[in-house]
Amino acid sequence: MTEVQTNPVSSPQMEVSEQDNGQSCVKLSGNWNIRSLALTPGLRQKLKAIAADKATTWDMHLVDMLDSATALMLWQAWGEQMPTGLMIKPEHQRLFERWQGQNVPAEPSVSRSSLVLNYLLQMVWSFWAQLVNLVSLLGQLVLDFGYLLVHPADIPVAEISITIYEAGVRALGITALVGFLIGIVLSYLSALQLKTFGAEIYIIDILGLSIIRELGPLLAAILVAGRSGSAMTAQIGIMRVTEELDALSAMGISHSLRLILPKVAALTVVLPLLSAWTSAAALIGGMFSAQNTLDISYQQFFLKLPDVVPLLNVFIGLGKSAVFGLFIALIACHFGFRIKPNTESLGSETTNSVVAAITVVIMIDAMFAILFMGVGMP
Repeated sequence: MTEVQTNPVSSPQMEVSEQDNGQSCVKLSGNWNIRSLALTPGLRQKLKAIAADKATTWDMHLVDMLDSATALMLWQAWGEQMPTGLMIKPEHQRLFERWQGQNVPAEPSVSRSSLVLNYLLQMVWSFWAQLVNLVSLLGQLVLDFGYLLVHPADIPVAEISITIYEAGVRALGITALVGFLIGIVLSYLSALQLKTFGAEIYIIDILGLSIIRELGPLLAAILVAGRSGSAMTAQIGIMRVTEELDALSAMGISHSLRLILPKVAALTVVLPLLSAWTSAAALIGGMFSAQNTLDISYQQFFLKLPDVVPLLNVFIGLGKSAVFGLFIALIACHFGFRIKPNTESLGSETTNSVVAAITVVIMIDAMFAILFMGVGMP
């Protein structure tokens, strides 16, 4: 006879013996409850190891106490089925009968390809839903614009003026600084290559076309998206959290007319001006760097610049800046109205607003580059 012995009398007792037919018999006795079970560490693993042999018989008629938690442990060790030849008291057997026929279905295995496909479908659906929302916002703006043409007295002049000041005037410093530094860097890197070929004078062509047509509008748009776009999203989100949006609806005030339209109109006007300001600062920085590295005088720089950069490039830069401003404001308002009345949603949607706005700006810039390829070149 083989024995696996126990602890004190009040704790669970387990005895494993070998019968004449070679099969093992497990005799349980004592108190099998959650409190006494805590005094016998490792018993669960022993039960699972013994229960792995399905031919083992179990004798539980000497068990004095059995609670539901310990019965569930035995049930799981038996593989969620009653062992053959189980000897048990009727009152204890009722604990196991409640689980018979109630096998919990195993979680279906999901392949990695299915997970990837599901993720991609969710991304496509989310993109489509947000695109539809943006189009609906744009359509509502068209309706509001038509309404204001008929009722010019309702034009939100105060809201537009405040947004122009916040997004435009207060952004002059940071846009000028970034533009100036980018101009210096671009001029310095270009000068290193142009010196090799003795083509120093062409630095004016490089700076003029790249800054006026591309870098100036793009830098201004990215800065405005990060600075003003996030502020607009957070402003609308705070109004959602403080239930100001509900108050406006209760008073019959249109959200699109008083919140969305002023922001869209202001950024559409402001961003071309900021683009010109940023381009000017970048050209000044490039001019200083060109004078120090290539000995190109300021007078020579200013005289040659109009010859190598046709005026059409200025209008292309200003035109796409207006489109940048329109979409930055639309995206900021779109994510602002998606915010739920909690701080976690406020932070995540503000971040999403900035990322989406910058991504859309770069996409629109690429589209303009393709559409106007060869246009405005000297």
